[in-house]
Amino acid sequence: MNHSRKETAWKKSRKFGDVKGGRRFPKVTDNILKRFHSLQAPSPQDELPIFLRDNPSRDFYFPIDENDIRNQLERLPSNDTTGVTHIWLRRIDKKEYESGEAFQGVFIRGSGVFLIVLNPFPRSLRMVLGTKKPSKRALKEYSPWTSDLVFNEAANTWHLQWTEETIYDYYLNSLFLHEIGHFVGKYSGKTNPKKQEDFADAYALKWHSRIRETLAKA
Repeated sequence: MNHSRKETAWKKSRKFGDVKGGRRFPKVTDNILKRFHSLQAPSPQDELPIFLRDNPSRDFYFPIDENDIRNQLERLPSNDTTGVTHIWLRRIDKKEYESGEAFQGVFIRGSGVFLIVLNPFPRSLRMVLGTKKPSKRALKEYSPWTSDLVFNEAANTWHLQWTEETIYDYYLNSLFLHEIGHFVGKYSGKTNPKKQEDFADAYALKWHSRIRETLAKA
């Protein structure tokens, strides 16, 4: 594909530790732009979605894998997922994470490509939030999974401590569903970034609840 930057549609993403009341657009590096622009629209013979998986650096891991994602897609209405062309489990390194520019997930679309990117999580299971203690209101987004707020005196930073079980549940039942919500809402006519984000949040909340109820009955 030959896209210019203007032709690439970026949706708002969930950034690591972005708890300031409103998520921000990611500052996307040239590397991810080049990698996205190299993706070709799938042919009719391709099985979708096409999975791309990088090897994470030693400090990070992917809480969910291709099988988890495929199973989750099967639990959703086919009309909501048909057309997702690529899912990329993308490598980041410690430097990118510590710079504050790393994001958890993002939905991107271009000519014939509808891509969901998921970044890995620190093996320490710590989500660094910065040097200022976040308010309870700011932490509300993560409260269904963790409220274990810790101050690291050596680094002078606050972080949320997760477990492997809680971060798995968050990635699968909130983060991934949130990005699917961006895909579902791509032609909703909502051009305001906050409305786009609210739509994706509402979608994730609705289907997390429905999936949980279905699994409980099984």
